[in-house]
Amino acid sequence: MDPSVEQLIRRDRAIVALGLLGMAATGWLYILRLGREMAQAADMTMTMPQMTPWSLPDFFFTFLMWAVMMVAMMVPSATPMLLIFATVNRKRLVENTPVIRTGLFLLGYLAVWGVFSLLAALGEWGLHTAALVSGPAIAVTPWLGGVLLLSAGVYQFTPLKHACLSRCQSPLGFILSEWREGTAGAIAMGLRYGLFCAGCCWVLMALLFVAGVMNLLWVAALAGFVLVEKLIPFGRAVSWLAGATLILWGIWLITQAA
Repeated sequence: MDPSVEQLIRRDRAIVALGLLGMAATGWLYILRLGREMAQAADMTMTMPQMTPWSLPDFFFTFLMWAVMMVAMMVPSATPMLLIFATVNRKRLVENTPVIRTGLFLLGYLAVWGVFSLLAALGEWGLHTAALVSGPAIAVTPWLGGVLLLSAGVYQFTPLKHACLSRCQSPLGFILSEWREGTAGAIAMGLRYGLFCAGCCWVLMALLFVAGVMNLLWVAALAGFVLVEKLIPFGRAVSWLAGATLILWGIWLITQAA
């Protein structure tokens, strides 16, 4: 390979990596600040989620919280895919600006998680209205938490979970099978990859309601698990082990709530 092309690839990968690191770090800083503010206001808001109807600003704020949280949690696990995408684009478009297409790929990927964030905010609104969430951490009732854990555990063993996880674990395989030319193609690939990623992780993200959407340790634990599940070679075994653990935990929680 031409040394000048190798230099451009290294530059592109550095730009992409720094950009993704900055996005994820900003997201985590926002979550940490929000968690601190909610903890400080816990005495005043302890009973309000069940008593005060949501307004439109409340819904927008909740959607924003979910959207930023998804950026913080999901961008790190998508980094290998984006680095490979940037590398392939540079090799094909030596004289152009392939980093822009990488940004469009990321835009498509985050659009999927933006839709998930909207659905999650709507779900939280419904749970709030039904008085099924409580506390400043925004956690569901124990029996509903048990149902979510049990459902997530079962999903870990389904063919859909395995198919989506396989695509997420093989960025190069995704590039070879899903390649699209042009800027529209970059967005389409980002959307496709985002759909596979959401298909792999959407139930895990719903588990944020179990210990609390604003339980920062729980948020970090789920983000860490998603990263491990996607990046290590035996991620499927980790997925099965987690599934069995979630099923047992869910059964125990439902039994305790009965």
